[in-house]
Amino acid sequence: MSRSSYRVVIIGAGSAGICMGIHLKKAGIEEFVILEKAEGLGGTWWHNSYPGAECDVQSHLYSYSFEQKNDWSRPFAGQAEILTYLNHCADKYDVRRHIQFRTPVASAHWYEDQACWRVTTSTGEEIEAPIVVSALGMFNNLVWPSIPGIHDFTGTYFHSARWNHEYDLRGKRVGVIGVAASAIQFVPEIVAKVGKLHLYQRTANWVVPKGNTPYTEETLQVFRENPDLVSKSREDIYQTWNTLCTFQDKKVLADIEKAGLEQLAVVKDPEVRRKLTPNHPFGCKRPLFSDVYYPVFNRDNVELITEDIARVTANGIVTVDGQSREFDTIIYSTGFETTTYLAALDVTGRGGHPLREAWSDGAQAYLGITTSGFPNLFMLYGPNTNQGSIIFMLERQVEYIMRQIKRMDTEKLTWIDVRPEVLAAFNAQLQEDISRVEVWQAQCGNDFYYRSSSGRLVTQWPHSMDAFVEHTSRADAEAFEVGAVS
Repeated sequence: MSRSSYRVVIIGAGSAGICMGIHLKKAGIEEFVILEKAEGLGGTWWHNSYPGAECDVQSHLYSYSFEQKNDWSRPFAGQAEILTYLNHCADKYDVRRHIQFRTPVASAHWYEDQACWRVTTSTGEEIEAPIVVSALGMFNNLVWPSIPGIHDFTGTYFHSARWNHEYDLRGKRVGVIGVAASAIQFVPEIVAKVGKLHLYQRTANWVVPKGNTPYTEETLQVFRENPDLVSKSREDIYQTWNTLCTFQDKKVLADIEKAGLEQLAVVKDPEVRRKLTPNHPFGCKRPLFSDVYYPVFNRDNVELITEDIARVTANGIVTVDGQSREFDTIIYSTGFETTTYLAALDVTGRGGHPLREAWSDGAQAYLGITTSGFPNLFMLYGPNTNQGSIIFMLERQVEYIMRQIKRMDTEKLTWIDVRPEVLAAFNAQLQEDISRVEVWQAQCGNDFYYRSSSGRLVTQWPHSMDAFVEHTSRADAEAFEVGAVS
């Protein structure tokens, strides 16, 4: 078994891990490794390569502040363009050579006597480092629905987040299970080529206008020649999301719902339109944006099915009303375990205490970045940091972690650990603030994207992005217990 040592181990080479690596290098810290399970970098943008995959935040804001791109092809960039951008950043800032690909992390254990973490990979390699940064994010583990007979199906089936690009959908009878963020993007892309498309919808979602007309070459030339216009666009987009993402402005929410219903009116069949009409407030579930989804339901080769699925058979799907439909292909668009975070791995902290036990009531972390009992362990896109532009939020988290690392150097500390009472007080206030966001308290199906099994809302930040900047910029040395070099 090989063993190596670094100053920092970063788990994951998505947007967060790359950003962390860039900031370490800017600070002159070269002794770090990024462990990535995939064959390439990009995280969710590496894995989610399904047709039509694109971002739901405008790219002028969904990009690093220190590496603005002036020629995004359209307001909301697609997967390939985002992945190209992330690869560009990794190469420009010399981060790629720090990445160890095809290296899934199996466990991370804190050794108090040595004040270090020992990270074990699935290949058996052991890596020691005083500091671990988890950049796993929310979209790490796939969710397969608990429907009887999934593996009995003899046709081709796959998850949308692991798209089978070798399989030709032309003329096929296709069943799609789960009609949410991924499906509203890939369904319009495949509908014209398949023979018949059956969409199994459990809950109607809000799908509101996106406005993603590609930029003209003239506009792109103006952006290239005037980078300040991109900066201005970035600021305007920021202010829009800064207001929207709190889900507190009732006029804004009402206007969005009105726009969604106006867009839904394109569906000609009144019964189908009724089935597509949400019965919960916008924001209760993950917001969805598309200009091309609803017209799909005017096609003769599309059927919307809202009856619950009873089972999957060798040839197709049977619903609870007894109706059986045969398919060549089933695509599962059933999302991710968004509430697991680092507890997806075997992690133990002080006294050998497992993270899964510490989070038995749901994931929780001080500022979404660090959790008590796990010294020198930091998280990016951790609990309750999902808000607005994730790239913007990640940069604030990375800056916070860099401050702690600098403090450890300056004060010659071997470890820092957020105090239990600080973590408890922060999360008590956080959950109280969450309880005041009305749309998150509404009932919108049993597949709630935001909550752990205990009912605790563990994904969302209930305030503005401005407020997150304020929280993460405060001096808070007293929030931590510390261990000094003896």
